[in-house]
Amino acid sequence: MKHRNALRWLIPPIFILAFFSALAGVWPGNGQPYPLTSFRGEEVTVNARGLYYWDTVSSAAQMQANDLVMLTLSLPLLAVSFWLAQRGSLRGRLLLAGALGFILYTYATMCFGAHYNALFLVYVALFSLSLFAFVLVMMSFDLTSLPAHFSKEPPRRAIAGLLFFMAGFLALAWSGRILPTLAPLSLGEKGGVQGIPALENTTSMFIQAMDLALIAPLCVLAGVLLLRRQPWGCLLAAVGLTKFLIMGVAVSLMGLNMARVGAAVSPVELAVFPIITLLNLFLAVGLLRNVQPQKLVI
Repeated sequence: MKHRNALRWLIPPIFILAFFSALAGVWPGNGQPYPLTSFRGEEVTVNARGLYYWDTVSSAAQMQANDLVMLTLSLPLLAVSFWLAQRGSLRGRLLLAGALGFILYTYATMCFGAHYNALFLVYVALFSLSLFAFVLVMMSFDLTSLPAHFSKEPPRRAIAGLLFFMAGFLALAWSGRILPTLAPLSLGEKGGVQGIPALENTTSMFIQAMDLALIAPLCVLAGVLLLRRQPWGCLLAAVGLTKFLIMGVAVSLMGLNMARVGAAVSPVELAVFPIITLLNLFLAVGLLRNVQPQKLVI
């Protein structure tokens, strides 16, 4: 595999730092949440315990759910897929790219979305390490020979349909939160600024920005290229399904954890994301099973 030596230096620190970060996130802490009025006039509840002390109860519930998925799913997949990739497995390399994509997305959002805490430099390091590792893994694929390594025709239409659905769902879900805020701003009865979405402890809608700028367009691009039988479409679809599968599990668990702590959660998102996750699982398994088991030497 190309860049094998570089990845041997990048993957172990990613695993160790992500394990330490996720474990610190789920580690229980003492404290009592308390209400607070933000400088925008928004009533929020500060978590006031553990690593996410200064985050709101809702944000902490989401991050801790993501930490749990990191510990139980993403990091084991990272370790197994890296071992397989080092042995020359194409299937392992596809899984490795997907696992790194999830870790990259996670710690990019932690850098900019989590309230500053003692692990800020760890988030920065993981953002950097996973970014370069992901790029190197993607560069290791030989696109000219990639389609020949699938034993039969992948379910292009079904995969493309799911990718298009995810792009459309994200666009509609996030637009539904953003567009109503474009009305002229005014002061509410309690002094809060009307026309601003519920931001809690953040300064802007950073998740929505990343999804609308990167994830949704990537889904559309992968779906179009896959339907056109382009090698890039096959690669992006395989990597994307793995990444979205882990992300779907994380988002589904986030919604359940938010409901558990009494935070507001959209019933539509709570119902749709598990369905997307199951479809992702079915198509990802079907696609990866078609990858020929023999080693790929480049």
